[in-house]
Amino acid sequence: MVALNAFLDFPHVGQVFMIEREVLHKKSGQLTTELALGITSHTPEQATPKNVLATNRGHWVIENSCHYVIDWNFDEDRSRICAGHGPANVSRLRRFAVGVLKAFSDGNISIAEKMRRLNRNVRLVFDYLRMTKNSTRSTAHASG
Repeated sequence: MVALNAFLDFPHVGQVFMIEREVLHKKSGQLTTELALGITSHTPEQATPKNVLATNRGHWVIENSCHYVIDWNFDEDRSRICAGHGPANVSRLRRFAVGVLKAFSDGNISIAEKMRRLNRNVRLVFDYLRMTKNSTRSTAHASG
């Protein structure tokens, strides 16, 4: 690994790796190959190919369960909020909203569907968040 550190000008390189993955583009049906390159401070003995792949897949679990949901439902990548702490604060609010929706959801409907139902019914939002005296958890779940 010493030779690798001297060659890369990147401190503490344990190994360089490449992950090859096939991607199916749903709209076109086209199958393409992507190569992802990575650097880790772990040696091949510490981070086997199986471990590196598991770590990479773990990243995509987070990406798909949070970032994708936020971008798809809130169109975050096209947000025009750009001044001061606005982008970070709005991003936190979006993540909070998704967290609340996931926490109280029974898992039978998507976040997008739950947002559509709540968007059309203000009373349901209050029931969902149990913000009125006669709101119950079962009322919020029964309604969607």
